[in-house]
Amino acid sequence: MDITAIISSLLTLLAGIGVFLIACQMMSSNLEAASSERLKKLFSKASDNKLFGVGVGMVGTAVIQSSGATTVMTIGFVNAGIISLMQAATIIYGANIGTTVTAQIVALGMSGGSSISTSIIFSAFAGVGAFLSIFAKKSSSKTLGGILAGFGLLFVGLELMSGSMESFAAQDGVKTFLAGISSPLLLVLLGAIFTAIIQSSSVMTSIALAMVVTGLIGIDQGIFLTMGSNIGSCVVAVIAGITSGTNAKRTALIHLLFNCSGVVLFMLASWGLGFFGVSYGNIAERLFPSAPQVQLAMFHTFFNTVTVAIMLPLTGGLVALVKKMIPERIVEPSSEFSLHYVDENMLRTPPVAVSQVKREILRMADIAIGNTDRALIMATQLDFSEKELFERNERELNFINRELVGFVVRLIGKSGLGEKDRTYLSGTYRSIRDLERIGDYAENMVEYATVLSDSGQQFSDDAKYEISQLGALLHRLYDQAVDAYRNEDLGALGQANIIEEEIDDYTHRMEEGHIVRMERGICTPSVGAQYLELSSNAERIADHMINFAKSIKSLKTD
Repeated sequence: MDITAIISSLLTLLAGIGVFLIACQMMSSNLEAASSERLKKLFSKASDNKLFGVGVGMVGTAVIQSSGATTVMTIGFVNAGIISLMQAATIIYGANIGTTVTAQIVALGMSGGSSISTSIIFSAFAGVGAFLSIFAKKSSSKTLGGILAGFGLLFVGLELMSGSMESFAAQDGVKTFLAGISSPLLLVLLGAIFTAIIQSSSVMTSIALAMVVTGLIGIDQGIFLTMGSNIGSCVVAVIAGITSGTNAKRTALIHLLFNCSGVVLFMLASWGLGFFGVSYGNIAERLFPSAPQVQLAMFHTFFNTVTVAIMLPLTGGLVALVKKMIPERIVEPSSEFSLHYVDENMLRTPPVAVSQVKREILRMADIAIGNTDRALIMATQLDFSEKELFERNERELNFINRELVGFVVRLIGKSGLGEKDRTYLSGTYRSIRDLERIGDYAENMVEYATVLSDSGQQFSDDAKYEISQLGALLHRLYDQAVDAYRNEDLGALGQANIIEEEIDDYTHRMEEGHIVRMERGICTPSVGAQYLELSSNAERIADHMINFAKSIKSLKTD
């Protein structure tokens, strides 16, 4: 046995794994950027329909080329309470099918009997993509270049891994050693351990493909290694679940139980087939003769698809089981508040995280206008029954302001974001601040109401009427501003601008009306001072609302 050759082969294998992982990351991040809008729409439509959930997971994973990212994002959705455990389970099922696309791509690259292998032809895309990324001016062209470069590097890494396998195959000692590993259970265990270490089932499956093609191991050995990779891939979800809430832990456990169930079922079936002298390898060889790479890739797809078909009707029982295994615990929250739509796990899929940031900001806007309404009621009716709720909402606005800005800072530094998403995120700091300031001005109004109440005074009936009309205008402005922000609707923004000008004119007339009432002795100077301050604060609220709506203008390039 040539020790030097073995060491050289091991180093080549390590290099191949590194290139392959980098290629997967490049493809994933650029595919996410290219399809960010579609991804956001896809995951926003999660429903209780099981087949639809499977479709979401399958398409999402096929697009971003990472079942781990899909699963971790799903855990984030569950932790934020956006989707149910049932929905999460079906998305994870689909992710397991979607991840087989990588194996099919690799198998395709290993196919062909021409003098120039398909793998070499595909590897050339790395150069084409690199030139496009460097010299292209449009961001969309650069993204396409990144996708092509990642695709090409996938096969560069594969060639390195295959080369190392051929060197191993030339060593009789290595072949004899590997041939001795025939226990299906041991092979599954080895596949699980290696996948858990590198945290990529795609790499493990690709290595198994290379080993089978070079004759280093048999097709049955490759099949059991691939089955083990399904168990090892759960480590990413388990790590994400451990650091999250109860339902996130349950989701990670669903993933683990689902993958283990598939392996157990196929292991039992393999044992049964053995009584008839048949193995999975025999069947694959008959279906796809002289094409070991296709045999293993097709088994991988078959294995995951059949497992989903078996487990899908049992999803309700699986969810009930994990709820018993991980019961609900009453834990004192570390904070009084939490972000409703955003979770750290979503950073694994930046385009979807962007849409969740938008939902969180819209929730913040809803809290801000709610407090504005309460402040106006306190000022006109001196009814402080909801003051405690008002104060709680004000603290929540401050919390969202602080935590969401921090999340956006971490998100904007991630790869996989399109130019439009980055432009949107860069404007969220101002939008969040505008909404927080609306809460501050509402808080000022409550202070004016408190001063009136403590002094035993109140606004005149005319002043109360004017304030109620002002409140109606603010609500009209809010409706149009939110519509503009949510739908990027320039028409709604135009309406919001008109209403904001109406508010400016109305507050000016309020000042004139106040002077008339002062001259008639209807209101006192001290009450009038509170009235003018309230009018001024309402005008500033309108200014911040319109600023919030105007943030969409940067997203419109046409």
